[in-house]
Amino acid sequence: MFAGIRLASVLLCFLTLGFPQPGEALVVRNASPVTLPIARRLNVTGAANLVKLDQARAKAFKSRSKAHIGKTRRADVFNTPITNEAVDYVASVGVGSPPTEYSLLIDTGSSNTWVGAGKAFVRTSTTKATGNLVSVTYGSGFVFGEEFTDQVTLAPGLVIQNQAIGAALESQGFDGVDGIIGIGPVDLTCGTLIPAVTDCIPTVTDNAFTQGLIPAHEIGISFAPTQSLEATNGELTFGGIDGSKFTGPLNFVPITSTSPANEFVGIDQSVTYGSDGTVVLAATSGITDTGTTLLLLASDAFATYQNLTGGVLDNDTGLLKLTPAQFANLQSLFFHIGETTFEFTPNAQLWPRALNTAIGGQADAIYLIVSDLGSLSGEGLDFINGMTFLERFYYVFDIANSRVGFATTKFTDATTN
Repeated sequence: MFAGIRLASVLLCFLTLGFPQPGEALVVRNASPVTLPIARRLNVTGAANLVKLDQARAKAFKSRSKAHIGKTRRADVFNTPITNEAVDYVASVGVGSPPTEYSLLIDTGSSNTWVGAGKAFVRTSTTKATGNLVSVTYGSGFVFGEEFTDQVTLAPGLVIQNQAIGAALESQGFDGVDGIIGIGPVDLTCGTLIPAVTDCIPTVTDNAFTQGLIPAHEIGISFAPTQSLEATNGELTFGGIDGSKFTGPLNFVPITSTSPANEFVGIDQSVTYGSDGTVVLAATSGITDTGTTLLLLASDAFATYQNLTGGVLDNDTGLLKLTPAQFANLQSLFFHIGETTFEFTPNAQLWPRALNTAIGGQADAIYLIVSDLGSLSGEGLDFINGMTFLERFYYVFDIANSRVGFATTKFTDATTN
């Protein structure tokens, strides 16, 4: 029975993505992957609340699966450069013709694309109102606005037609940016429209693929550690991967089947500490998420980690704080994902010391980026590998094959922090 269901699903994917429907032309895929630069930025206004913001986001992930679908909730491979701020990665995206440039957060934890949090939405000749409203909650923020379809320019040569976007009438929690470009699973868009419908909204990656603009239905993501408040040090690759950004083989694992992690870019993993393999987090499910800053572990696993490291919670930053002697004894964490073990070095576990004061900490202190998820393990979403984890590895979301890939990079063993 299940084999039949899987076969039907495969056939449906071929019919939907690979073959023309009656009266439609075959999409010829002679495009190459496209790269979009992205930038990492530290939003100083929210930096002191890093842990609380990440925990609120985690809570929203878990509560989403309990919400009734359809009920809106308020409260060449194309390489695109991205900019790095300790809280989020953003990309410059054009909407309309001529395009208005918006600074949008890169988010694998959501899938709606919208603008208007900062710079107001500008209508052009390519803008078409759908008559719908859109509402999305993000744990620490929300957006409520009108839905339009428009031309979206992600990079030279990657111009998507008739992309559904939201234009914010009201938003909260997005100071310093104009909105979000959602690159997570398309199912996360279901139920976000008003009037309430269960229809999903194709993401920018979905439309880029179905319009024949990229050769593969996948995204490659390259981040990098930084010691500055803002730096263009990342890249999204639409339609493929950038082999120059990683050093080892790409290791793929399927999207987890465990709920609610399976609604996101979820994986199964276990975490151990040190050369003796002390278990911090037994094999369980969680997610990878570009929109979460820290590496979050279920509360019981975090307590184990805290005990092993000797870290003390710092009231000013909310992070664990080590003495120099404790840091000298800090050992690697090991992430066991599929058949591969990825080492997360002592240096990788540190918040960049050059940015200590930006989050309300002491300039010469030693803080850890491993933090408390805010709930016990066993709930189907027991960790979030956020951007501080992903900065040490190359990351691929292979949408077509429902899998996630990781590889080591030149930053895996870096002593940047």
